[in-house]
Amino acid sequence: MIKGKAWIFGDDVDTDVIIPGKYLRTRDRHLWAEHVMEGIDPQFASRVGKGDIIVAGENFGSGSSREQAPLALKEAGVAAVVARSFARIFYRNAINVGLPLIEAQPVCQEGDLVEVDLQAGTVRVEDRVYQGTRLPDFLMAILKDGGLVAHRRRERGLD
Repeated sequence: MIKGKAWIFGDDVDTDVIIPGKYLRTRDRHLWAEHVMEGIDPQFASRVGKGDIIVAGENFGSGSSREQAPLALKEAGVAAVVARSFARIFYRNAINVGLPLIEAQPVCQEGDLVEVDLQAGTVRVEDRVYQGTRLPDFLMAILKDGGLVAHRRRERGLD
């Protein structure tokens, strides 16, 4: 179960606003976290807390295939992303770096406490439960292990 404060974003949030390209000249994830969502909310990085949850509309993570976008969110402390739908490459990049996500349509306000149950594929806001799309078992295993690299290492007995 993942519990955190909701941050609300709309439709078509692309990777250029999640982490603007001018910050990609470095591999410093801390710098990415300091500027995450800057293209849509310049104050987000300074206000988001560890364990918070992004709740968004359709097509979250569209645009380029940069894996830095989910890495920046994760480094900033975002515990999960809930969206009506995700851009396909962002969806897989998030899984690969160990950032939990779920397709669902909860109704909530910024600051509401949101609970995400990846196993059940549900999102709870106060006393309302919204059924989302449950991740397949093989993707759940990757998330449980902390991302694709850690998962492959575990499978090979290297960890």
